[in-house]
Amino acid sequence: MITRATVSVKRLLCISGEGSAHARACHGELPGWDVCVVENIAAARKVLSQQHYGVGLLLDSSDGAGDAEIERFLRQHHHTRWIGVFDAPRLDHPALRELIAAHLVDFHTRPADALRLKHSLGHAHGMATLAKTTPPHRRQASERASHIDGASRAIVRLRAHIDKIAAIDAPVLISGESGSGKELAAQELHLRSQRASGPFIAINCAAVSPALIHSELFGHERGSFTGATRDKQGLLEAASGGSIFLDEIGDLPLDLQASLLRFLQERVIYRVGGTRTIAVDARVITATHVNLPQAVAEGRFREDLYYRLSVFPIRVPPLRERKEDLPLLTDLIFNKYAAERSPQLKGVSREALLAMARYEWPGNVRELINRVRRAMVLAEQRLIMPEDLDLPSAGPICPVKEGLGSSRLSAERTAIGESLARSGNNISQAARELGVSRMTLYRLMAKHAISP
Repeated sequence: MITRATVSVKRLLCISGEGSAHARACHGELPGWDVCVVENIAAARKVLSQQHYGVGLLLDSSDGAGDAEIERFLRQHHHTRWIGVFDAPRLDHPALRELIAAHLVDFHTRPADALRLKHSLGHAHGMATLAKTTPPHRRQASERASHIDGASRAIVRLRAHIDKIAAIDAPVLISGESGSGKELAAQELHLRSQRASGPFIAINCAAVSPALIHSELFGHERGSFTGATRDKQGLLEAASGGSIFLDEIGDLPLDLQASLLRFLQERVIYRVGGTRTIAVDARVITATHVNLPQAVAEGRFREDLYYRLSVFPIRVPPLRERKEDLPLLTDLIFNKYAAERSPQLKGVSREALLAMARYEWPGNVRELINRVRRAMVLAEQRLIMPEDLDLPSAGPICPVKEGLGSSRLSAERTAIGESLARSGNNISQAARELGVSRMTLYRLMAKHAISP
């Protein structure tokens, strides 16, 4: 016997410009449904920003939102399965027909047949339940701009290091390849520190002219050089009470390295052309993609500054060392740039995810973002395919340059990763596919630093 408690409640968001009574008259009684009725698109946006609805019902009216606004709204909230009810003459408008074809799972004309509408709503709920492409924790993660996303062992270790180091008010040196997320790690350090309420100021030392970087960091006094018509506060001074992030510190000129070392030792600065010291209370976080010990050995970087900056060294792993995070990262990127996608695009194919797992990602997360955004605009099918990402659908992307042992380990890791991707991270299913026991698979995952 099925009791009332065992029946799962289905959730429906209904947009009705004519109120809840009109909505009820349209769809009739909906036992087993939790229905939320809002009067306009703005109210629907607010509701969806706070909770998830798998199914939506759009009761269109001639005095409601324009088709362009509705299209923007449906594009943004594509994870909800939408059904529309329209006046029959409205279907003569080409823009509305395109909107229905691109964004709705079904549509009806007034007066709607309540029984048929219930069948449509039930079908939409079933499809939404099958998809579940964006669990609530992923949607929340995508809204946190300064959150390091991922469940791989390398990322879990990175977050643990940041948690421990953030509370210690000492310099941090972040190493990692270009595009791997060094600035994101610096932001997380700042937000988890006691300086979180203070400013976070970032500067790329490689992007500023050597003739200007001294003035940018330390400021200048009026008249100190041609064009200095007023006093200027430097970025170090502006970061007082917070943190300053010096990206690509390895490209800092040697004469400025001496000035930065003096600041780290004495916590005071001189503005260019100034004669008085200015006390500055700022935590220094630096990052580099170059090998600083090698730069020290070659005389391109001061050894004493290197040891001052690397009190707490942190390494941000490249994307190729955390490929098990690819599905999550791709999902987050897809949601973030959903407004840019082609109307018919609904998600990423399994073939595309497998092609991503085979690729080495020399440009790291930055390259992943660029490829997925480009595919979202140019894809012509309902799902992103490998060719939309400009990736081959089979085979490794790069020639093998390792020894036999390394090649075998790489192939073993790839096979495990692809099997987990195909099974949706179901350990039992992946183990059966690989022909090993669950315990053996767990041991292999630990060996290759693959997080379950």
